[in-house]
Amino acid sequence: MKHLVSFMACAASCLCASQAYASDLNPSMHLQEDTVAKTPTAFSRSLEEAPACTPKEGTPKVEAPFKPTVKLGGCIMTQYSITDRENLATNGGFNVRIVRALANGMVWKDVAYRLQLELSGAPGVDRGPRVLDAYTEWTRYKEWQPRLGQFKRCFGFDNPIHPMMVGFGSFSQIAIKLQSIGDRIGEHVSNGRDIGFQMQGDLLPQADGHRLLHYQVGVYNGQGTNHKDVDRHKDLIGGLWVMPTKDLRIGAFGWNGYYTDEKNPKNTLRRARYDIGFTYEGAWSARGEYAHSVGGTTKGGATESDGWYAMVGVPVPQCKDLKVYGRWDCYRDDAARWNSLVTNWGLALNYYLGKQYVLQLNYTHSGSQFDGAWRSLQHPSFASECTLLNLSRRRA
Repeated sequence: MKHLVSFMACAASCLCASQAYASDLNPSMHLQEDTVAKTPTAFSRSLEEAPACTPKEGTPKVEAPFKPTVKLGGCIMTQYSITDRENLATNGGFNVRIVRALANGMVWKDVAYRLQLELSGAPGVDRGPRVLDAYTEWTRYKEWQPRLGQFKRCFGFDNPIHPMMVGFGSFSQIAIKLQSIGDRIGEHVSNGRDIGFQMQGDLLPQADGHRLLHYQVGVYNGQGTNHKDVDRHKDLIGGLWVMPTKDLRIGAFGWNGYYTDEKNPKNTLRRARYDIGFTYEGAWSARGEYAHSVGGTTKGGATESDGWYAMVGVPVPQCKDLKVYGRWDCYRDDAARWNSLVTNWGLALNYYLGKQYVLQLNYTHSGSQFDGAWRSLQHPSFASECTLLNLSRRRA
């Protein structure tokens, strides 16, 4: 049996407008990364604070000019890791995982914008400093809100979550491989994003204020971030979920499109996927998904893959700032062969120092493969990681 042990302590620093990532569409999606905060304008605030007055009779009302708003923020995630995996050149060390700068707000009345830059990493093609999010969105109606630009693909529940709020030191395997954070097809690392147009909305308001039904559908280039389209195809991605309560979402997603290898433009690969899952965010947290993909990769190999995970987060009694997470995370790069199964068992402690800091400790056991019966690999290995991250967030 192959083993991977990961030990992680995380600390990250985020300078942003409180939960600037919070969604006005979905109150329960306070962990979501790819959203725009709607901020009152300086003018609207001045009206709220000004004493009431009665205009003279016959005096025409003059509407004050709109003043665009901006919120500046960012995120820093640093770590220290230790590993004893034999096939690596190093046994770990210090790393700056994420350095991001953010600006969002309202550019005109109901028109919101978001710009996010990744500043970490060595410079290079599709590495180092680059644009992550760059889009505008019309937010007047909750029932339909069009978005145009570069942003998260609307596929899956794990993908939209901000890295510091996922509960672990990494996303699930299907989020990485099939929800395009690091797509198996061979696409450059796009962090789950693409360039395109999306429509989303919330329908059927309930007595407690939340809405029962959410939909989202988008048309994308299919080539990932910061790359123009190179073929005659577009990707169609959509999702639909119900919210029986404000904390619970149950939904399904679909993806139909193509990816063209830019190094070999004659190599165009199918990308047909579906995903079903649920997520619950209350005092307790729970999340689970199954995803399936049809389509090869730029390096060949299997044309069908799948994966699933189940996660639960439990608050610790007598310590409201401490939450314990556990996750069972499975992925098969070849869905027809059980011996391609990779299983990760994860345990994480998240200690919240107010709303601005999170200290995280992770342990991961990885490895088993199945071929009629559980058996060991030819070269079993163990790995341990210790990562220290400091997460902070404060108003600009």
